[in-house]
Amino acid sequence: MDKLPHIGLTVDSVSPDVLVCGDPGRATRIAAYLKDAQLLSELREYRSYQGTFAGKLVTVCSHGIGAPGAAIAFEELIAAGARRIIRVGTCGGLQPGIQSGDLVVAQAAVQQMGYGRYAFPEGYPCVADLDLTLALRTAAEEDGRSPHTGIVLTSDVFYPGVSAKQTNYALMSQANVLAVEMECAALFGIGSLRGVQTGAILAVDGNVLEDGEDMESFQPHREIVQTAVETAILSALNALKLLAENDE
Repeated sequence: MDKLPHIGLTVDSVSPDVLVCGDPGRATRIAAYLKDAQLLSELREYRSYQGTFAGKLVTVCSHGIGAPGAAIAFEELIAAGARRIIRVGTCGGLQPGIQSGDLVVAQAAVQQMGYGRYAFPEGYPCVADLDLTLALRTAAEEDGRSPHTGIVLTSDVFYPGVSAKQTNYALMSQANVLAVEMECAALFGIGSLRGVQTGAILAVDGNVLEDGEDMESFQPHREIVQTAVETAILSALNALKLLAENDE
């Protein structure tokens, strides 16, 4: 196999440490923190870079929006050599105290996604790696932030439809689910299936209990959100550095 069919990378071309994100533009932002970063591939929504951070090789790849396309990236990255994958994403708060600009470190994800029904056994838990989760929380704290840590919800739906099966966000909030996003359950589930460490740190870009998911109220490009994204990027990279130091 010369190239993996979707992400355009070859087997054994990816570093063990990988950062993933939905937006190809964010992949470029992450790559700016790497030394000697090079664009490896750009196909569909999958844009990949490789460089070094603190002397350690790191690969970055965007995965687009939604679990099915993201899962393709995760599977092919693992086939290409990934052994530790951190998602640097965004989410909507589901608790009153979780507002724009906050950070969430996801320990696990409630899966409400069609992909999960076909990829995982019924009732299969989607749980992040413990060591990676602790490293993400520690790195964020060392960056001067106090991240919320707990369960998130992974949903296939962004703008609400008219189905009776729509997610009850108030109920999820009562169950102490911290935030909603669209890919973590796929990442955590695949990590468990393939024996790969996975984790996620998310910048909060609104509170869906207060504003819903509306085209007018959703404003992810505000400065407060972009500042949180930058902190999430640095926390993810520093988490990899902490883990490397622990491995020595």
